[in-house]
Amino acid sequence: MAELNTNQEIRQLVNLELLAKQVVEGFITGLHQSPFHGFSVEFAEHRLYNNGESVKNIDWKLFAKTDKLFVKQFEEETNLRCYLLLDTSSSMNYPQKGLSKLQFSVYGIASLMYLFKKQRDAFGLGIFSSQIDWLSAARSTSTHLFYLFAELEKAYNQPKVSAQTDLTNVIHHIAEEVHQRSMIIIFSDMLENSLNPEKSRALFAALQHLKYNKHEVIIFNVNDKQHEVDFSFDNRPHHFVDMESGEEVKVHPGKVRESYRSALKNHHHQLELKCAQYQVELVDANIHEGYNHLLKSYLVVRNKTI
Repeated sequence: MAELNTNQEIRQLVNLELLAKQVVEGFITGLHQSPFHGFSVEFAEHRLYNNGESVKNIDWKLFAKTDKLFVKQFEEETNLRCYLLLDTSSSMNYPQKGLSKLQFSVYGIASLMYLFKKQRDAFGLGIFSSQIDWLSAARSTSTHLFYLFAELEKAYNQPKVSAQTDLTNVIHHIAEEVHQRSMIIIFSDMLENSLNPEKSRALFAALQHLKYNKHEVIIFNVNDKQHEVDFSFDNRPHHFVDMESGEEVKVHPGKVRESYRSALKNHHHQLELKCAQYQVELVDANIHEGYNHLLKSYLVVRNKTI
């Protein structure tokens, strides 16, 4: 694990852990029934004790009957293996004032990881823009959780400039890289293919690749609903800059609002249809609506899977 270099980095990790703990435990308190029952470690079989190993699992009752030392072997219930994929392309840095889509996603992923740890689910992290920049193994230990929090902090503190997205390429890469059946959770604004039918078809083929390999898939479509979906800018000329390509355009929002909304609504409708066809869970994640919806959506899919 990479060494933390400064007290500031350590404090940031503590803050991220505390935030995740607060989100998850607040969410659990709000449920009528805890989702964390039923994940006990079950006894599997005995084996002979080997000299020098720990005595904590010796079956003393069996020793009293047989005068031989046997060790209880345990087998954890088969829990989920989850990979969380974080889109760090430059469009995720919007809005530049207040909570950005990237920051919201980092907090959401940290909260889900904390929940995975409580449920003994193995979890890994992938960070991407035009390609997978970093991918961890999936484990369920506290050390692993702290390690992934450190990577999330890096993404949080070092937003990319002029970095474009290639979600199709990333999904194909994950489909080939992750061999065991897993839950794949994607945090992305899904804007790359919004007005390009050919790219949309390629994305749907990539999602089909994941499903063909027996993975469960959740897409958290991260957005600033007020501005990106509703296009609720005040009625005066605005200067818009594409955060990924740098392309600029001057426009009066009132003159293009209806056509913009119509195009985006059509794109989202097609995305919903294809996700339903491939049994991919598509979740609207408005950055101003908190994290309970993310946790609930994960638990719904998890309960279908186990």
